[in-house]
Amino acid sequence: MLLKHALPAVFALALSTTPAAALEQNCRFIQAKPDREACYKRQEEVLAAKRKPAPAADEGKTLETMRRLRQDDDAVYRSINNICRGC
Repeated sequence: MLLKHALPAVFALALSTTPAAALEQNCRFIQAKPDREACYKRQEEVLAAKRKPAPAADEGKTLETMRRLRQDDDAVYRSINNICRGC
């Protein structure tokens, strides 16, 4: 009965380990230098892809918002210039 519950727990624990550590371990033990360097290069590419931020989908919205804010600011500056100063 204990084995029935322990085996799935061990299996789940094995699946939850990080694959990046496994990649690093595999690369270190490759004897041929070109193969080892190729392994490290693939590993760097995978890690760089993970670090790369997702492209902003709302860049067009941001530019449109900035343009609209600039127009509003220009309208406010024009109205301020029409105020009599020192009347």
